Amino acid sequence: MQHIKQVIKDKLGASVAPVQSIEQHLKAAADWLLLAQRSTADDGVAHSYDIRARKWNASYPETTGYIIPTLYDYAKNYDAPEYAAAALRMTQWESEIQMADGGVRAGTMDAEIVAPTIFNTGQALFGWASAYQNTGNEDFRVSLIRATDWLLAAQDEDGAWRRFPSPFTTSKVNSYNTRSSFGMVRAFQAVGDERYLLAAVKNVEWTLSRAQENGWLPDNCLAQNPDLTALTHTIAYSIRGILEVGVAANRPDFIARALHMARMVALQQRADGALPAYYTPQWTTRVSWSCITGNSQMAINWLRLAQLSGDAGLIEYARRANRFNMSIQDLRTDNLNVRGALKGSHPVNGSYMKYRYPNWATKFFMDGLMLEQLFDKVDNIG
Repeated sequence: MQHIKQVIKDKLGASVAPVQSIEQHLKAAADWLLLAQRSTADDGVAHSYDIRARKWNASYPETTGYIIPTLYDYAKNYDAPEYAAAALRMTQWESEIQMADGGVRAGTMDAEIVAPTIFNTGQALFGWASAYQNTGNEDFRVSLIRATDWLLAAQDEDGAWRRFPSPFTTSKVNSYNTRSSFGMVRAFQAVGDERYLLAAVKNVEWTLSRAQENGWLPDNCLAQNPDLTALTHTIAYSIRGILEVGVAANRPDFIARALHMARMVALQQRADGALPAYYTPQWTTRVSWSCITGNSQMAINWLRLAQLSGDAGLIEYARRANRFNMSIQDLRTDNLNVRGALKGSHPVNGSYMKYRYPNWATKFFMDGLMLEQLFDKVDNIG
C-alpha cells in the first residue's frame, strides 16, 4: 500500500514540503547512501529501494563507482571522515569484483547475465580515480588503468563504442557514452596517460558529427523509442561528457555545443523548477512527469556552464531545479528506507524507475547542491 499512498500524495501535491537548508538536505541524502550500502550483502551500494516490493535491490557496480567521488567530496566539505571511509570500502569492493579483462559488469550483482559493458566501466573510472587521488592506494591505480585500457581496446577507430553494449538496454550505440569519455578524462587526470584524453576527444568528435542542425543527438536514450525521444537523464549525461572533455582538451567548440544543448533543455523547464522527463528531437516534450535524476544533472550542467561561459542567467535554472528536488525529498517520514532519498520519477509511478528510489538520483542531487554551495561561497559568478 505504501506505493499507492505515495502516488496519491505526489499527484495531490502533498509530498511537496518547505525547503530546508542545503546542509540539512545534503546530510539526509548522504546518510541514505550509507544506509543503501549497509543494506546489501557486500560493500557496494544498493541499486535502489522499491516501495512497492518493500525491498532493497542488490548492489550496482556502475553507480557505486560514481557515488565514491560524491562521498569523498562530502567528507571533505563537512569534515566528516565516516563518509570517506564508506567510499573507501566501496572502492575496495569495486576492485574485488572487477572482471578479469578489466571491464565492469552490467546490471546488479544478482543479474543473470554477467558481462562487461562500456558505460558501466566508464562510470567506475570516477570512483577509482577519486579514491586513488584521495588515498594514493596503488591497487586503485591498477584497477583504474586496467579498466581504462579495456575501454581503449574496445573503441572503434572512428571513436565510437559499438561492442560491449549493455544487455539490459535496447539502445546499443549511445550518444550518452560521452559520459564514459568524461570518465576517461578523470583517468587521464589521475595517472597522466594522454592516450585516455585523446580517446575521449575522438568519441566526442564522433558523437557530435551525428548531431542534427538544432543540436539534437540521436541514440541518446536507454531505449530505442519509436518517437525518438530521450530522457533528461541521458541527455544530461551526454551534455556533461561533451562539456568536460571540452574543458580538459581545451576545445571551446565542445563547450559551445554543450552550452547550446543545455539552453535548449532549459526552454522547457516548468515554473516549479522541474523538467519534463522526455524531450523530442525538436526539443519539445510530450509528458508531464519528471525524471528526478535529470533535474539534478541539468542543475550541475547549468552551473558548470555558467562558471565556464560567464552566462549567469543559467544559475537560476539550476537553483530552481535544485529547489524542486529539495521540496520532494522527504525529510519527515519515519520510513528510514526512503528518508533523504530521491525518487526515480515524480509522481513516483512515472515510467523511469517506477516506484523506486535509485541510488544515482540521490548521488546527483548531492552533487548539484554541493556545486551550488561552492558558487555561493566563493561568489565566482557575477
